Amino acid sequence: MSAPAGSTTSRRDYSMFDAELSGAVLNMRLLRRLLGWMRPYRITFGTSAVLVLLASFLQVLLPVILSIVVIDHILMGTTRSVTPDLGMVDATEWITGMLGVHPLVAACVLYGLIYLVFAVVSHAHRMTLVSSVINGLRDLRQDLFNHLETRPSSFYDRVAVGRVMTRVTNDVEALYELLRGIGTLIGEFVPFFVALAIMLAVDVGLTLLLLLALPLMGFVTYFFRQATRQLFRLVRLTVSTLNQNMQENLSGLAVVQLSDRQRHNLGRYTEINRENRSYELRSARIETLYGAFTDSMAHLSLGVIIWYGGGDVVQNTMTLGGVILFTRFIDMLLQPIVALGEQTNVLFRAMASGERIFQALDWDEKIHEPPSPVKLPERLHGEVRFEHLNFGYDEDVQILHDVTFTIRPGEKLAIVGPTGSGKSTLIRLLGRFYDFDDGQIFLDGIDLNRIHTHDLRRRIGVVLQDFHIFSGTIYDNIALGNPAITREKAEQAARRVNAHGFISALTLGYDTELSERGQNLSQGQRQLLAFARVLAADPEILVLDEATASIDTETELLIQDALRQLTRGRTSILIAHRLQTIQEANRVLVLHDGRVEELGTHEELLAARGLYYTLHSLQFQNSVSAS
Repeated sequence: MSAPAGSTTSRRDYSMFDAELSGAVLNMRLLRRLLGWMRPYRITFGTSAVLVLLASFLQVLLPVILSIVVIDHILMGTTRSVTPDLGMVDATEWITGMLGVHPLVAACVLYGLIYLVFAVVSHAHRMTLVSSVINGLRDLRQDLFNHLETRPSSFYDRVAVGRVMTRVTNDVEALYELLRGIGTLIGEFVPFFVALAIMLAVDVGLTLLLLLALPLMGFVTYFFRQATRQLFRLVRLTVSTLNQNMQENLSGLAVVQLSDRQRHNLGRYTEINRENRSYELRSARIETLYGAFTDSMAHLSLGVIIWYGGGDVVQNTMTLGGVILFTRFIDMLLQPIVALGEQTNVLFRAMASGERIFQALDWDEKIHEPPSPVKLPERLHGEVRFEHLNFGYDEDVQILHDVTFTIRPGEKLAIVGPTGSGKSTLIRLLGRFYDFDDGQIFLDGIDLNRIHTHDLRRRIGVVLQDFHIFSGTIYDNIALGNPAITREKAEQAARRVNAHGFISALTLGYDTELSERGQNLSQGQRQLLAFARVLAADPEILVLDEATASIDTETELLIQDALRQLTRGRTSILIAHRLQTIQEANRVLVLHDGRVEELGTHEELLAARGLYYTLHSLQFQNSVSAS
């Protein structure tokens, strides 16, 4: 018996997708991994870093011109000052001599030029930063989508789609805010160190006095972070729950309306929304309180500068321009701490989002592919053989028990049985949507576990009751991106299954855009479109979960004729619900509690008066009487 590497019975902790993650601020391991997606854009990212350093230096020059050059040098006439002017006095005198204008005009020209360069460089920094971040996160989102799209059905059996969607949308967007916020913080801390160096050169005592505010602000910021840490995590959790609840309700909207559950569902959604609002308001109150504190610290620091610096001016130990320079620099001194506090919300959410994204990317559950897959012939005969197959979705609940039967090439096999007997499970295993290692399935004598799933699924056409319509045109929904299915081939397939008539009647024909889930088509038209899709792909094996209920007689006749076209020359497995389909099948397989109960022709099974006879009497008696 050939078993895939890794059994379906291995236990996995799917609750991790509902767990509250730590969201540790600036998790360096996570950040380094995230920057891996930025590596292809490192030149743009590096350019942004250089530009932010230049912009930060230019930002410091502007208050120097106003305070030292204009006030001290030009207006007050101070020729000797201990305050570093960073070459701005010499630059002003050079412009004065070159243009022959008043020094005040020259200072204004210099200020305007530096501000213009600062604005251009800041804009270039923001654009290069945003460009590299957006490109990197685009690649991350594509990798995440590709990874999630290749997870097996067993994964989505246990993980809510709404939570998976949150990772691709909200969580990636949060990482954008994180990377952009880090760029903002860099732009805040560079002027901090330059301003601090200048302030120490002007007046050490006043600078040290002002620096006493930093530990206090740091402590309050830490307290704020601790107070909001759990809140931000709960906000994220409730947002994810809201997404899940919305997805569930909208995807089942028809059932909701038919059962008149709108009020009940609104009540549940309102409850989750109220919980989210409570957490959001609590975090907003703390953020508002923190903002009021930082504003108060800034005003208190200004008071200290005026009181302390004014005394130094009176005693001629500091110039008036130096005092004004301190008032301008106090923002550069405190703003990084304020910015860090403001970014705490973003950082927490983004780090938690990063953990969730990488948790999904690291989820290695997949259908195990053979190391050396068998190359299938250009055309299969279509023999399908199940041998002693046992399977359960969970370790403790077995669905199939020692299932053994053979479908001959070109044969139509109808599968019937009570609900839960394992009919759909057989089909899922044939398409290898689940791994199995207890028993075997053979396709033309080749073990399915030795065939790559991509090659296998190209040879099996499946039409389920819930036929999925993708966004796009009718032609797109027939071809499904397969370049081998040309427009002519798609139209030919539609003609054979009687779909060309209603398609041609549409205004744009095959170019008609289909609405979500194909709601602008009738159920019968969607069924015919499903047949056209399968026929165009030309598989050797056909699996049909018959669903023709609630279809008018005329459409049903078209569908029955399309079925004959579709099954001609193909091995067909029909999960049968209608007597006509069963009677047209070559043989009937009866499943009961995951076991093969009976196998034979319709007439043979009726004559045996076993389970099939009972099912036939209960399910098809009205059909027989009506006929």
